[in-house]
Amino acid sequence: MNKLKLYSLMLGSALLLVNCGGGGNTKKGGGTKRFTSLTGWKPNDTKGWFFTGKQQKQKGWPGMVYIEGGTFVMGMVKDDVMHDWNNTPRRMQVNSFFIAETEITNYEYRAYTTWMKFVFPPYDSNFRDLYFGTLPDTLVWNNKLSRNDYSETYFRAPEFNNYPVVGVSWLQASRYCEWLTDRATEKELMNQGVITKDMYTNESNNSETSSFTIDKFKANDPEMQSYINDQRWKQKTGVKTQNQRVASANRNTTMGAREFRLPTEVEWEFAALGMQKDREYNLYQNKEPQIEKLKGKKGRNRGMYIENYKMGAGDYSGVAGWGNDASPVTSDVRQYPSNDVGVYGMFGNVAEWTADIYRPIIDEEANDFNYYRGNISQAIVRNDDGTPKMVEEIQYDTLMDGRPIYKRLPGQYERRTLEDNRNYRDGDFQSSLDAGYGKELDSSDTDFSMYNSPKVRFIVDENGRVILEKDPKDRTSTISNEIRVVKGGSWLDGAYWLDPGQRRYRDERKAFSWIGFRVAQDAKPTGKATSRKKR
Repeated sequence: MNKLKLYSLMLGSALLLVNCGGGGNTKKGGGTKRFTSLTGWKPNDTKGWFFTGKQQKQKGWPGMVYIEGGTFVMGMVKDDVMHDWNNTPRRMQVNSFFIAETEITNYEYRAYTTWMKFVFPPYDSNFRDLYFGTLPDTLVWNNKLSRNDYSETYFRAPEFNNYPVVGVSWLQASRYCEWLTDRATEKELMNQGVITKDMYTNESNNSETSSFTIDKFKANDPEMQSYINDQRWKQKTGVKTQNQRVASANRNTTMGAREFRLPTEVEWEFAALGMQKDREYNLYQNKEPQIEKLKGKKGRNRGMYIENYKMGAGDYSGVAGWGNDASPVTSDVRQYPSNDVGVYGMFGNVAEWTADIYRPIIDEEANDFNYYRGNISQAIVRNDDGTPKMVEEIQYDTLMDGRPIYKRLPGQYERRTLEDNRNYRDGDFQSSLDAGYGKELDSSDTDFSMYNSPKVRFIVDENGRVILEKDPKDRTSTISNEIRVVKGGSWLDGAYWLDPGQRRYRDERKAFSWIGFRVAQDAKPTGKATSRKKR
């Protein structure tokens, strides 16, 4: 009798839960129906105005590796022999993301510079500086006490096609990411037949600078409209309507590439460690220094170093006929094995730019999820009639070698800064000792910085060259909002810097022969309990 009462109680509770929380809007597995609307309209109703588009499975872009997010201990795993004290261990959560298999190569970067030269020819006075500002600084190979073998060949010679591009500053790498987003989206829309394939070669195109940008595509720019196959676009997106106004309003649903960007510091380190493949249930097995894994264990690589770094004073590659890594400088981006998650070159070859502004301390109390210092909130500038304003007058930053580098290209939207959070809780007045005692910032000192770093100012000398003017004031720090985090070791570094937990910093305007970069993209979590599987 007691068993019968217990069964009745359980059945009654189950019915109550179904009536209260289930409703008719659930399906097997507890999920909800997709694309339901409180307005009452059905998804993609041809009589309506809003179209969700066809749902597509998340897939990686060619050359990109999916990194499932999770929690891990970021930072130091061995003695801090440099006494920087800038990488103390801290618990961090990382969202899922995609990261490039390899660093950007000379071949890939030359595609960028060639496109710039084609679309914005340097012989046109309006675009004279656009192309030259994107070129790598080949003089980074110059050494006052060494032959300069690579300054003329490394970037352009075909034999170096698959070597990592160097001599590219952080600013140039960021502009490349923006360009890549447009080009990848353009190619995907071409493959789908949404835009024509003769945008650059069509003789009827009278504009020398016609080019695809996501901004123009979304804004229904008249120049862009002439290249769009509306019928094909409707088929691909599911926007089944003959009303051009309705179709145009839904143009924000694109089928192109996710935005390419530089990886954040925490993303880079998480991908380099690759601990997802070395765990038992929800416990990572180890986080040992990667130098312990850099020797081959069997076969022809047994006992050999399988990463490109400096073994010791005057030893960059090993002895002749028995080369350790056989690479005196950089090497092919796939010459050595990938890590456990399929990413190449995270422990040598070249160090890499990340997106972050450098600060000595990462404040996990301020944020322990997807940590990133460098957020600048921006808004699109609009014309008097409310339409987005396209770039008309090109504005420039200045690289350390005096060359101008564009901020935004013609065809992109103009944007204005709403809030600059680069100094948030570290470097601004609110993070200083004075702020804690109720002292107010002097209105005459609006450029307060606790780091007191040198002020950068460029001048034109008597020969017409743009050069960096020396700051005449005494400064106590090199830390500023233009200093970016560099991760990983390089062909020029000893084993110490190969540990993914180590971090350095360099000026975003300067280029180096030992720093390259790779790209990343956002991704949504898998939504599957894959982590419950034992590896």
